[in-house]
Amino acid sequence: MGQKKKKLIASTALHGALLAVVAVSVFPILWMCLISVKSTSESLTGFHSLWVSDPTLDNFKRLFQMIPVAQNTFNSVFTTLVGTASSLFFCALAGFAFAKYRFPGRNLLFYSVIATMLVPPEVGAVPLFIIMKKLNLINSLWSLIIPRIATAVGIFYMNQYISDVPDELVEAARIDGCGDFKIFTKVILPVIKPAMASWASVTLIARWNDFFWPLLYLRKQAKYTLMVTISLLPVSEGLSTPWPVILAGTTLVIIPIIVMYLLLQTMQKGGSFAGAVKG
Repeated sequence: MGQKKKKLIASTALHGALLAVVAVSVFPILWMCLISVKSTSESLTGFHSLWVSDPTLDNFKRLFQMIPVAQNTFNSVFTTLVGTASSLFFCALAGFAFAKYRFPGRNLLFYSVIATMLVPPEVGAVPLFIIMKKLNLINSLWSLIIPRIATAVGIFYMNQYISDVPDELVEAARIDGCGDFKIFTKVILPVIKPAMASWASVTLIARWNDFFWPLLYLRKQAKYTLMVTISLLPVSEGLSTPWPVILAGTTLVIIPIIVMYLLLQTMQKGGSFAGAVKG
């Protein structure tokens, strides 16, 4: 009984500590959501800010009046979804080539790709801007997609995962008459669904939260992503700062990506070879 009691106490303490960490992490988001539905006459500081006596959507209405939220949301959704889908496809395709094929210069090329991870992306901002300008893609949403259609981190991650896929699966598909691309789409992709979901969640968050590249390439407010346009909200109106409106915009930015991340988590629970044995 003494040993069981010690384990119970240790488990309770561990779960209590984890709940405390979760509470500290979630509190800023909860506070932000509460402020976004408060009227400007209510207190925004102290513990009184946690109590909403008269919830209102006026802050969101003002937000829609101040900026083109619908257009900017479409820009963010388009660049996030198309950018994530293209990154998943091309990173997985490159990872498949490096993992399952042997060709001259394979290792040199792979390590060259990995070496680019040592270079901060901002270093290539000027050359990329010049290239985008010559391609007439400045102020185009495609300028946020094409330069990062495949990344070294994504290729490395997919390569490591695909390397664990048994070669027998590939050989069996080839014996059945499958071509290289069909092997990739019908054998490899179903097998690496958990890895795809993991990389999709990382890429979605990165693309949605992207601020530097949209600010660099885009010139008109109608082309801005939601993250950029929210950051350009006026920080003062007369002698006061419209915090409820600003936090309403922040809520609009944060909540969708949290929901999307939670949905993608469910895709990672399947076994890594579930797709291969499904038939």
